[in-house]
Amino acid sequence: MKYAYTILYVKNVSKTLEFYESAFGFARKFVTPEHDYGELISGETTIAFASEKLGNSNFKNGFQKIVKDKKPMGAELVFTTETIEEDFKNALASGATEYEPIIEKPWGQKVGYVRDNNGFLIEICTPINSD
Repeated sequence: MKYAYTILYVKNVSKTLEFYESAFGFARKFVTPEHDYGELISGETTIAFASEKLGNSNFKNGFQKIVKDKKPMGAELVFTTETIEEDFKNALASGATEYEPIIEKPWGQKVGYVRDNNGFLIEICTPINSD
């Protein structure tokens, strides 16, 4: 078995793809003609977005929608970078909202948190040095 996708359900797939391209430098991999599903080139695991409408058609019992002005859900996307300060500032300039500023952990890793244009939590951090 292989972990292949993370799919986030959003109000507007096109605007979300544009945000991730601008804020984090990802490129589009695929978008349906209906613009209700799209994927990013993001490494081995694909980050994808589906419209809330598509989510409602997939789940007969519904799902919990993200609410931007409430606390984030207990899950996060994590992006590693060697240029954390620059990338953190770029995310904010592209419309992300700071959730927690960059701090250095006791093991030397730098970590900061933003929320995307929908309210999903994103950790931006340096790689963990395993030496």
